[in-house]
Amino acid sequence: MTRVTGYDVAALRARFPALDRGYAHFDGPGGSQVPREVAQAVADTLTAPIANRGRTTPAERFSDEVVLGARAAMADLLGADPRGVVFGRSMTALTVDLARTLATSWGPDDEVVVTRLDHDANIRPWVLAAQRVGATVRWVDFDPETTELHADDVAAQLSDRTRVVAVTGASNLVGTRPPIPAVAARVHDAGALCVVDGVHLTAHAAIDVAALGADVFLCSPYKFLGPHCGVLAATPAFLETLRPDKLLPSTDAVPERFELGTLPYELLAGTTAAVDVLASLGPDDGDRRARLVAGMAAVEAHEDRLRTRIETGLACLPGVSVLSRAAHRTPTLLVQVPGGGRRAHEGLAERGVFAPAGSFYALEASRRLGLGDDGALRIGLAPYSDDEDVDRLLDGLAAVLPADPPAPGA
Repeated sequence: MTRVTGYDVAALRARFPALDRGYAHFDGPGGSQVPREVAQAVADTLTAPIANRGRTTPAERFSDEVVLGARAAMADLLGADPRGVVFGRSMTALTVDLARTLATSWGPDDEVVVTRLDHDANIRPWVLAAQRVGATVRWVDFDPETTELHADDVAAQLSDRTRVVAVTGASNLVGTRPPIPAVAARVHDAGALCVVDGVHLTAHAAIDVAALGADVFLCSPYKFLGPHCGVLAATPAFLETLRPDKLLPSTDAVPERFELGTLPYELLAGTTAAVDVLASLGPDDGDRRARLVAGMAAVEAHEDRLRTRIETGLACLPGVSVLSRAAHRTPTLLVQVPGGGRRAHEGLAERGVFAPAGSFYALEASRRLGLGDDGALRIGLAPYSDDEDVDRLLDGLAAVLPADPPAPGA
């Protein structure tokens, strides 16, 4: 595999065939572009002799090794135990299954806690599961002026009846990174489980599930250079306590008892390849976990530098208001622009700059910010973003915004 010495973004970009088309992508929060190694791993797996997992034929062994390799790769990325890594169709599907399973032990005296900062995939599954058994749903608000969510905000909704607290590791809409270790400590003091939606966070920072204090951590490889699937990470001991719905002949082993049907081997191979690409951004020495931690630190520093450039440029554009204001956040900016986000999205697209507009399934957050369900323009950076992309974005916005915009709030 090609190595990137230091953080050579030009060398990294050369590994992404989609970037050869000449577009500037600021749509990474919705799904990243895919490096050549990931596509090749998917193709190689689909065209290899393959069968249901086993240890007798070469085809069976190949499938088994793909699965075990993907569990090990995700465990390295998340600082987790590979025996507690579950694969599913999507993070949403895994969360729905988890909520349904946990709710079998809830009743009308129980409570679940969700936040208005979250993507709906970490809200609605818990709300629906609670409604089915008559449990109470408690809501944690965030400050719309700062877009901050504090541990005290969560603690205020906890009681001895709380069973689960679902909270985002980072908002996919405004980038806010709540203090998850402090939140988890409060949740555990109340005797409840802390379920963390790490979909947006995993693409931008090194993850250590145990250090975060998450009892369950979920993410999506297609947000960090991989294919479309979902991942759940927990301790094997915790997973052993859960009895999900499953087919009678399906294994009762952990983590397989949570994986309904045959796994998509090609997507798991692509996931391993994506993790290896991220590991290649770190130094050559050390094991894969050490290289991933260093590589993601380099990604974070690179993206933060570009984010600062964008924020400085946006401040020079009349009528533009940046709603992402948290002190600790990902390189994802929600921006109100004169003429509306959709108009800016379309105008930028005509110039080959892709920055979408909407609420991006974070309906509660969008409504709390006063944006309704329409949201605003979202600018998201990725490991392959570069300074030329930023220049094109700022020049494009200057060109598409009205010449005489109204003052903010007018």
